[in-house]
Amino acid sequence: MATIRLYMTVSLDGYVAGPQDDAENPLGIGGFRLFNWLDLRNDPGPSGQVYAEAMATRAVVAGRRTFELAGRWNGDHHDGVPILVLTHDIPAEPAPGSARYVTDVRECAAQARAAAGDGDVLVHGAGAAQALLRAGELDELELHVVPVLLGQGRRLFDGLPPEHVELDLVRQLSVDDVPPAQRVLHLRYRVRRA
Repeated sequence: MATIRLYMTVSLDGYVAGPQDDAENPLGIGGFRLFNWLDLRNDPGPSGQVYAEAMATRAVVAGRRTFELAGRWNGDHHDGVPILVLTHDIPAEPAPGSARYVTDVRECAAQARAAAGDGDVLVHGAGAAQALLRAGELDELELHVVPVLLGQGRRLFDGLPPEHVELDLVRQLSVDDVPPAQRVLHLRYRVRRA
């Protein structure tokens, strides 16, 4: 069965975007700093490895806000894989390309797993991650932790219920032999099921 894995870059203080993120400034003020490590996406080292793994996934689940702020990826996140956009309301205009809107989190996960087959599903967006986590449908978290404190903006895990979610570290890849602006710690956690 397909693994549903969150892939998110986050500041050390838990932000995935700076303040005032909108269509004109999708990562908010100072938020693009989080993605300097992507300059190494074609490098044979750890950053290149995790980027290649993300691009090898066979389906994408995204929150609607993330989907919209990313320009809907012009209907193709990568290689024409299905994009399932988790939303509260389906807009009148159809989604572009391989994207489709889904309102039920469990149905979204089921469609993503079916589309991915024995591959993996990439998840983008704080809202989608939280919804999948609450529903027990998120299997793993791949967090790209950048050694910077943004201090404000959009947090990855705001709004979760008070129950603890236990995680098991399954991989840790450090990138520190590069210029400071490209340093990152790639952490993969498996969600522990009760």
